[in-house]
Amino acid sequence: MFIIGERLNSTRKSIKAFMETRDADAIRNEAKRQAEAGASIIDVNAGAFVGKELDYFIWLMDIVQEAVDLPLSLDSPDSAVIEEGLKRHKNAKPMINSITGEEKKLNALLPLFKKYDCSAITLCLDDEGIAETAEKKFELASKLIERFTSEGIKPENIFIDPIIQPVSTGPHFGPALLDAVQMIKEKYPDVHTICGLSNVSYGLPYRKHLNRIFLAMAMAKGLDSVILDPCDEKIMATLFAANTLLGKDEYCKNYLKAKRDGRLECVSS
Repeated sequence: MFIIGERLNSTRKSIKAFMETRDADAIRNEAKRQAEAGASIIDVNAGAFVGKELDYFIWLMDIVQEAVDLPLSLDSPDSAVIEEGLKRHKNAKPMINSITGEEKKLNALLPLFKKYDCSAITLCLDDEGIAETAEKKFELASKLIERFTSEGIKPENIFIDPIIQPVSTGPHFGPALLDAVQMIKEKYPDVHTICGLSNVSYGLPYRKHLNRIFLAMAMAKGLDSVILDPCDEKIMATLFAANTLLGKDEYCKNYLKAKRDGRLECVSS
């Protein structure tokens, strides 16, 4: 499972405060915690600093890259910020978070996707809005995948996010995401599927409980990547368990290692 660590986002009050005061030690600690907890890549976002985003973004990138040797997911709506980040990226393959089917944004970011041979999260969203049904999500995903591959982009660099909307606003949103993931993986097995997990539970009590269950359900449908907080021990324990039960953990090696490392104590009876 490919895990994008979501904690270094300036929309979180504590992270914004660390960035405002240039608390490099706190940022390093956040990055190291996520790396040690199992993140595959670290998301970096400075979007809360309107008008000053680039300055904060580059500072954040530099501190994180000093702290860990993981690649970064560059999260910004501004293509100029993304390109500057790609130029300064040091560790392995970077990721753009995120490209959409909206023509203006697509035209701005697609050249960077190609030029830097990076990976990118691609949202099932276009100028008409978010695709809400499984069929529309699949249709838009197919259109984007065909566009990217026709431009020479490798399928394994494409991460399709069908977008999970809160089930509190529509009971069909959970099944729509699950069905779309399955449809995409069946037709495009080399393309990755991903979602921002916590959106599913927005507005409901015991959100983390709902998130954990939905993660296992989505993995059963073929979800192979996820944006989450890897420092959440219970959600990581759920991930280890789901991988094992789905036959993706040969001889349960990773599950047993997690047990030895004390990473399953949070769910022990």
